[in-house]
Amino acid sequence: MSGVNRTRTREPGEVFGPRMTLFADVLAVGLAAALSCLPLLTAPAALSTACAVLRGAGEGRPAGAGPYFALLRRRLRAGDLAAGTALLAGLLLFAADLALAGAGLPGARLFAGTAVVIGAGAALVGLRACARPESLSDWPAAVRAAAGDSVRDAGGSALVLLAVVTAALCAGMLVPLAFLAPGPLALALTAVDVRRRHGS
Repeated sequence: MSGVNRTRTREPGEVFGPRMTLFADVLAVGLAAALSCLPLLTAPAALSTACAVLRGAGEGRPAGAGPYFALLRRRLRAGDLAAGTALLAGLLLFAADLALAGAGLPGARLFAGTAVVIGAGAALVGLRACARPESLSDWPAAVRAAAGDSVRDAGGSALVLLAVVTAALCAGMLVPLAFLAPGPLALALTAVDVRRRHGS
């Protein structure tokens, strides 16, 4: 997000400075996204919208809860609910696989390890899809592009996984932080996508 002019100059009358304003916007977007994720079916659209709002902040557009909810209301559609349904189905399948692995069946450890690797790969592709601009209107295109990004951009994929682990650790240490975690996570996903597009 280095291209954001507001990180370089202070607006007249601005008390805390542009960097603190961006930080506050990220937290506001995170809280709005966390509330929007509560039904679970809306989680992909909620995170995708957070990434879009923060991407817009990098281009000089306003960020915060207001622009977030305005964009979310305009974009919610059948494709977003289908993406949420796919997420729920994936989570249920993953939980069932781990339950079977924990039942003491032969080869359970190998099965559990395979399920974790597949789950991590699916989560990586899904998160990178949320960061892509295509996710606002075309989830299949976003997922296809994200799958390619996940393979070609190994450094960005490692950064995404690190951001997820960091968010999970913060939420685990202090539960109320879970409601703010989507903001920094969306910022990290957006930064990785911008980095990819700029070829750095």
